[in-house]
Amino acid sequence: MTESAPPFDLVTMGRIGVDLYPLQSGAPLTLVQTFGKFLGGSAANVAVAGARLGRSAAVVTRTGADAFGDYLHQALREFGVDDRWVTPVDGLPTPVTFCELFPPDDFPLYFYRRPTAPDLQIHTDELDFFGIRAARVFWITGTGLSEEPSRSATLAALKARDRAGVTVFDLDWRPAFWNDPEEARPYYAEALRHATVAVGNVDECEIATGVREPRACAEALLAAGAELAVVKQGPKGVLAMHRDGTGAEVPPVPVEVVNGLGAGDAFGGALCHGLLSGWELERTMRYANAAGALVASRLACSSAMPTGSEVDTLLASGSPR
Repeated sequence: MTESAPPFDLVTMGRIGVDLYPLQSGAPLTLVQTFGKFLGGSAANVAVAGARLGRSAAVVTRTGADAFGDYLHQALREFGVDDRWVTPVDGLPTPVTFCELFPPDDFPLYFYRRPTAPDLQIHTDELDFFGIRAARVFWITGTGLSEEPSRSATLAALKARDRAGVTVFDLDWRPAFWNDPEEARPYYAEALRHATVAVGNVDECEIATGVREPRACAEALLAAGAELAVVKQGPKGVLAMHRDGTGAEVPPVPVEVVNGLGAGDAFGGALCHGLLSGWELERTMRYANAAGALVASRLACSSAMPTGSEVDTLLASGSPR
């Protein structure tokens, strides 16, 4: 990761893999016959979501040195995401993730990331700290804190960033990647010291702060260091609170859910877009909610990320096209 980059609007760091989604909804994996193959992983998906909204985006991650890794490079380029910081790891397979589809709210995930995942083999001495610091938005995830050497690299990137621009911590709690929630909390606290924005659902906020009530979660995230706390509440919408005293609570956009797994990443990319655009908090939250709703109404994650015109249409009409 030695080639210095132009200043990107958005640089994400963390998980990438291949999503294999069943083409039969409502069936357990034992009965599924066919799957669709998609670029996946939260960091990759958020970068794609930003690129779909017209932002220059790049991702810092690693894949296996295999055919699935080649596919992920190809997919990133096709989505307009710069892949210069996506490097191979010999001896580890590119991760795959299966899911089951039981709409509207049950989408079990099965991660194949053993013995470890290439995206957890990001090393501090390989990072382009100039590129990370120059990005207008830098986005990291909780998964990146779950294991060394990724943990140290993620924290080093945050420290080098030194709260320049917008630095987003996606709490991204995945129990499968940790032995114990108590193990995660000190690393989450350290990341929050360097983040300007914290984003998570109530379960994720509880891991980071020890509280569950949405407003208490937001207040705890602000107290931990964030300037903006965004608490996703599912069917109750989203709550955002800023250190300057402004806030917004907006309801979800109703859609017929097909696959809810990519909605949070679409929300994240649209959140970055709104912050980069300098919008008022309520407008940003409504826009991000609409982007998430569009993806929830579609099968895939990365390839389902909406364009700006699609989000505008949903906001104007109240129904996806």
